[in-house]
Amino acid sequence: MDADLKSPKRLLRLTCSVQNYDWGLAGADSLVAKLYGLNSGKEIELDKPYAEFWMGTHGSGPSFVVKKTGAFENGAANGGCCGGETTGFKSWILKNPNVLGDKVLNNWGCDLPFLFKVLSVAKALSIQAHPDKELAKTLHKLLPNVYKDDNHKPEMALAITEFEALCGFIGLQELKSVLQNVPEIVELVGSVDANKVLQINEQDGDQKVKSVLRSLFTQLMTASKEMTTKAISKLKSRMLIESKLRPLSEKEQLVLQLERQYPADIGVISAFFFNYIKLKPGEALYLGANEPHAYISGECVECMATSDNVVRAGLTPKHRDVQTLCSMLTYKQGFPEILKGFPLSPYITRYLPPFDEFEVDCCILPKGASSVFPAVSGPSVFLVTVGEGTMHTGSHKDAVAKGDVLFAPANTEISITTTSELQLYRAGVNSRFLQTI
Repeated sequence: MDADLKSPKRLLRLTCSVQNYDWGLAGADSLVAKLYGLNSGKEIELDKPYAEFWMGTHGSGPSFVVKKTGAFENGAANGGCCGGETTGFKSWILKNPNVLGDKVLNNWGCDLPFLFKVLSVAKALSIQAHPDKELAKTLHKLLPNVYKDDNHKPEMALAITEFEALCGFIGLQELKSVLQNVPEIVELVGSVDANKVLQINEQDGDQKVKSVLRSLFTQLMTASKEMTTKAISKLKSRMLIESKLRPLSEKEQLVLQLERQYPADIGVISAFFFNYIKLKPGEALYLGANEPHAYISGECVECMATSDNVVRAGLTPKHRDVQTLCSMLTYKQGFPEILKGFPLSPYITRYLPPFDEFEVDCCILPKGASSVFPAVSGPSVFLVTVGEGTMHTGSHKDAVAKGDVLFAPANTEISITTTSELQLYRAGVNSRFLQTI
């Protein structure tokens, strides 16, 4: 075992990576920027977009272990500022695999099975889906520069602020209403495919409904650039005229917003096909493989399997793979499940998606309170987003503050005390997986 971890129950402080995608909030307004600045000690550019703060082992945004030196050894907060030497988190795990716990090690090998993030979203992300494991292996082999790894990417977004997203296909009756009220879509897909949807009913069977929806959506997403530009221009003009005569629906207002962000993009008009989700702080949305979605605005904590595979088809300047996206989707319809979490203790709420790789806990401690995270048989990553406090592991103490990220090895019990309000999030391996025999 690495000499830095003489006791397997010590917490490790991590410095983490940032992604400056153009959809991110500007540094002055971005939680990602604030966390990254505190975590790394680097100066933030106020006008630059800061989109994602990554905590984990993925090569596209790796974290680093800070070796304890000087003030850090005494538990100083914001270890990224303390001048300690760093080593790659993934390479450190490879030298210390026992920190993952036997069950995690046997199932996923010498790597953290989850990737933990914070997102600050100023404008819509791409219409996208994440491949399942089989498709991920194929895509990575064919286009390794686009699809960076061979893993699947189920994920969950937990709202920090009000958070908006498009997710999954609307139900059949709502889809029929769209085709009856948005003539520009019928112009793009053709009356034959549109009529197939209008004539079908749920008694025709799930597979037939999916087949018709797949054909309709593929026709839409593969429409020519010329046709798309013309249709969106007509749609925009019509809605602006109608807005003077009636209140526009929330979906119509969203479509106009997307058109301002991505003019003449097929993703603008495809928004009519998806559920419009508005999460309140503390609510979470989870997404399985091959499910279409696009985050619209707000800030969230996100957790996923360790992957960066994204198949995009609209609302993006990045590589689009429309045929792959249209062929891979499940075409399930209906409003997605919203997780509100369940209490583990008076101060800790757990969000448990149906994926083995991860779960997320939110801990909100009022001034003077304390709480305990019981030992679990898998690794955990903690992120402090508000306040200051102390994390205790046995006889060891680590002072923590906003921006600190700490790794807890398997089988580590952690107690937390605070003299101010403290808020932190924990990502760990799904407890249902860890509890199975």
